[in-house]
Amino acid sequence: MSTHANKAIVKRIFDAMAEGDRSAFGDALHPDFTWQATGSSSWSRRWEGLDTVRRDLFRPLFAQFDGQYRSHATRMIAEGDLVMVEVQGDVRTRRGGRYNNQYCYICRFTQGKIIELIEYMDTALIDRELGTYEQALEAAKA
Repeated sequence: MSTHANKAIVKRIFDAMAEGDRSAFGDALHPDFTWQATGSSSWSRRWEGLDTVRRDLFRPLFAQFDGQYRSHATRMIAEGDLVMVEVQGDVRTRRGGRYNNQYCYICRFTQGKIIELIEYMDTALIDRELGTYEQALEAAKA
């Protein structure tokens, strides 16, 4: 797929996410999808494989939210199989705070699907508002 097509996919994803619709994102992920959260937070790690990402990242993450998560793209740059997107997220947490993290996602495409996403974010905010990754895993099991 072309750089333009990849960028259009990311635009569609975040147009939908701005309305709280995560389905476009889910539809754009390759079965071998990998998500890497950078930094030194307890959430900083690499999840490999779409099933693992859904079970071990998305489920505990979204279990921390009290309401519909929304995010919107503020800027996108694309080159070759890469699309970089700056994103502003927002949701109230079950703890009562706001999780309004800012992100830079680098999305790598193959065969029209996102196969890898590298996430840069405010790791202090995620620890403060969501607690540790281990706490989120436990809460998601309950």
